[in-house]
Amino acid sequence: MVKADTESQLLRQFDHIRDYCFQLFKGKNADYGPTWFLYRFQSLNDEIWRKAKRIRTLEEHEDQACIPEGRDVEYVGIINYCVMFLIKLDGVAGLPSGDDIAENLEKLDEVDEAVLFSAYQTQMARVRDLLIKKNTDYGDAWKSMSLTSMTDQVIIRVYRIRKILRNKGRCTVSEGIMAQLYDIINYCVFALIKMEADLVFRG
Repeated sequence: MVKADTESQLLRQFDHIRDYCFQLFKGKNADYGPTWFLYRFQSLNDEIWRKAKRIRTLEEHEDQACIPEGRDVEYVGIINYCVMFLIKLDGVAGLPSGDDIAENLEKLDEVDEAVLFSAYQTQMARVRDLLIKKNTDYGDAWKSMSLTSMTDQVIIRVYRIRKILRNKGRCTVSEGIMAQLYDIINYCVFALIKMEADLVFRG
């Protein structure tokens, strides 16, 4: 019974974070349009790296920053960049490729928001399903991890993706890019929960 209650709480927290990230994704889409389609895979990975590196820098300098955004903002940004990466990897029917848009920027204005937002929710549903399975197998191990360890796990996976991209997506015995992105999202979710991030839970 306790295990079921703990899992239910984790899923409620995940759903809260997902909903916050999705609303931010929708808001930025309204402001800028889906310009992120122009990113190539390495560029998306670099954006994730940039945010993870800033989190690590903030951790090492006791959150002293020159700009107001804290680690929570960066974790949320990483989640959304990972979802963008996953959508591009999936090649969703009805959504253009980056090459298509680079040839004709007007295609950005033709992106169907319903298809795009559905693709976002599909990816987060997959992440949620994986969260349940891994948490069952590992038994809430994340609760005893430090935030700095979670940041390092994100950075390690960013490097793995960089290596896989250099190998043109080929892996000999390891999981591919999607698995790395799913793990990154879940570590960011765990970090936001451990931080009790005001941005997400009380914002």
